Amino acid sequence: MTTEKTSPKIILVPGHWLGAWAWDELLENLPANGPWAVPLTLPGLDPTDAERSSRTLDDQTAAIERALTADDGEAVIVAHSGANAPVSLVLDRHPELVRRVIWVDSGPVAPGTAFAPGFPEDAEGLPLPPFNVLGRQASLEGLDAGTLERFRNRAVPEPGPVLRQAVELTNDARLEVPNTLVCCSIPSSQVRELVEAGHPMFAEVANLKKVDYIDLPTGHWPMWSRPEALARIILDAYAAD
Repeated sequence: MTTEKTSPKIILVPGHWLGAWAWDELLENLPANGPWAVPLTLPGLDPTDAERSSRTLDDQTAAIERALTADDGEAVIVAHSGANAPVSLVLDRHPELVRRVIWVDSGPVAPGTAFAPGFPEDAEGLPLPPFNVLGRQASLEGLDAGTLERFRNRAVPEPGPVLRQAVELTNDARLEVPNTLVCCSIPSSQVRELVEAGHPMFAEVANLKKVDYIDLPTGHWPMWSRPEALARIILDAYAAD
């Protein structure tokens, strides 16, 4: 993909257990002359990293910061699922560099939130659960047997320190950054109801100044189940600003 690097880039941040490879199908559906896209493998999710189990949420945040500040100008960040914690920290630290955040079946986290604060200290990481267990936690709709096999074979345990660390947010300027919520396994009508009810999963959304809701009916991994549709949504949101 080639484009002028002075244009705002799109930083693609995958959720738990995933690396940059998770965006392969989506990248195939972005135009060659479109925005410069940067898929990331966050610290702790590189299978060749012998120290991956000790990587922290701060390490993951720093990796996104490096991608964000690598070139002049702003960026659009696409955050899938559990990427919401490090992306929320990046927003808090560099709101002036983020033109928009596109949350893919996800949303910003509230101050003080940790994904699994009670995760055992002696556990190195959280492996990808069996699919019959995972399917009760996040929809697997749209994923065929081949995709699930690739997911299983390439998944890397999420580091314990990442799961235990609370997200500390202090900069209210993060709330001014435009947001797009791509609602997949939970429709936007239900997300809005949860926001209004103050549900902890969406508590921070209520504080955002600019939010667009887009429905993309499918499971929790739309980059695999509906990559073409997700690519269109990302490009439309990119162009909206």
